[in-house]
Amino acid sequence: MAVSRAVVERSSGVGTSPWIVSDELWNRLEPLLPQRERRFRHPGRKPLPDRQVLCGILYVLHTGIQWEYLPQGLGFGSGMTCWRRLRDWNQAGVWQQLHEALLADLNAASRLDWSRCVVDSPRQGAKRGSQTGPSPVDRGRAGSKHHLITDGRGTPLAVLLTGGNRNDVTQLLPLLDAIPPVRGRVGHPRRKPDSLFADRGYDHDIYRDQVRARGIVPAIARRGTRHGTGLGTYRWVVERSFAWLHGFRRLRIRRERRADIHEAFLKLACCLITHRQLRAVR
Repeated sequence: MAVSRAVVERSSGVGTSPWIVSDELWNRLEPLLPQRERRFRHPGRKPLPDRQVLCGILYVLHTGIQWEYLPQGLGFGSGMTCWRRLRDWNQAGVWQQLHEALLADLNAASRLDWSRCVVDSPRQGAKRGSQTGPSPVDRGRAGSKHHLITDGRGTPLAVLLTGGNRNDVTQLLPLLDAIPPVRGRVGHPRRKPDSLFADRGYDHDIYRDQVRARGIVPAIARRGTRHGTGLGTYRWVVERSFAWLHGFRRLRIRRERRADIHEAFLKLACCLITHRQLRAVR
């Protein structure tokens, strides 16, 4: 019990392990968690506190360890306990609500660059599961793709998961639609940037017209043109964001059979990146 109490109490966020939940993050997350039903007969074993289970989920996300090997001596509970909470919280929309709240705080601090957004879609290896497909390079290997859209500073706005055989440009409009309405400023919530930057994988005039129809100026590199057009000056932020995203070892190679569990890890990682940027502002 002393070990599990230490996991919760060491929450200053300075000089601690990355899977320790800080008080600031927990105070934002706790009101969003769904309440479990109380059992009046045959209560069984008392469930672990949500904060300790969240530490276990973050431990898996950062280290990439398999659920069954989660060290119970740290007070996280079993891997199945953490897996179920991650599934239930994702189904309840907890990670999406947390991400929107963090984006609103960044927007209120004028730290979201709405003058442009940037998209990219690197391919990820996958062991198994849904939302996978044959690799365009090696048909014998399945894979998934992470599709990410960020603001001009590299803050994740939305992330999608598809099979590795999906063309990047097919997810351009779904990414724009996935940007949530961001509050924090006077007036209507904002969910549309002024311009869109993308590489040659998104080169298609039909999609350019559809982006323009939404009131967004497309800046998409064309195939066959020389490199060094200057778009990299603006696009590097999404590459950095992917480096942050794939710094979480659980996201480097997909091991989840269920797509919703991998998507839950993706959304949680975006929340953590956004929270880091918010702490940097303060």
